[in-house]
Amino acid sequence: MRAVQADEFGGPEVLVVRELPDPVAGPGEVVVDVAAADVMFLDTRLRGGWGTDFFKIELPYVPGGAVAGVVASVGPGVDPDWVGKRVSTPTAASGIGGGLPIGGYAEKALAKVDTLVALPDGLTAPQAVALAHDGRTALAVFDRAAVRPGEWVLITAAAGGLGILLIQLLRAAGANVVAAARGAAKLELAQRLGANEVVDYSEPDWAAKARAATGGAGAHVVFDGAGGALGEAALTATADGGRFLGYGAAAGEFAAVDREAAAARDISVYGLFDVTGG
Repeated sequence: MRAVQADEFGGPEVLVVRELPDPVAGPGEVVVDVAAADVMFLDTRLRGGWGTDFFKIELPYVPGGAVAGVVASVGPGVDPDWVGKRVSTPTAASGIGGGLPIGGYAEKALAKVDTLVALPDGLTAPQAVALAHDGRTALAVFDRAAVRPGEWVLITAAAGGLGILLIQLLRAAGANVVAAARGAAKLELAQRLGANEVVDYSEPDWAAKARAATGGAGAHVVFDGAGGALGEAALTATADGGRFLGYGAAAGEFAAVDREAAAARDISVYGLFDVTGG
């Protein structure tokens, strides 16, 4: 089969199409003929050499942690009725809060039967695979926060894959959303999806504006998908007694939250692996 492989860490130029052996399904596994592979921001960061403390990537490797396509074969103990079905799934090596997001940029990919989701008619492979990781993580973050109707929620990186899902989940739950992103196009998208207020975090006083948008008390919940200095600033927009969930590193690194300062204001702080259980 053809696959896209990275022989070294670097930019897109390190990705090379190669012929590799076809995968063979083991017990509890299937082989999927890949129609679409998920391409996450995390994939680009890992390819560049970031995150090896969290993800033990060994070169060479095939990137991509989720695929959609048609089940081509099944391993021992797997119902053969899966063969021929359209599915979306993480790869066998992947997993929320654990595993490695690898194996998806290929014509065929291994997956665990327990992670298969049969696709309904009308849902395309690209649409389905876009939810394979971001959808699961958005639900995990949303459930962990236990948001109540009427609460104010601040989302950083609000126009990213997770952010746009969280806006919709929160509005459906009756929460009020302050969406923080960079640039008019991203802020317009957040408003179109239902955000009550938007803030451009390329402006130096954006966190103060976010707090003001809540009426001055701050956000009951902060979903930080940006990380870095942006995430640290978002903590200042969190209400006393609030919840801060830092799951993203779009700004380069996870936010270095001062947990003692947060505790002094009775703010509960959760990292990515607190949320996902990894």
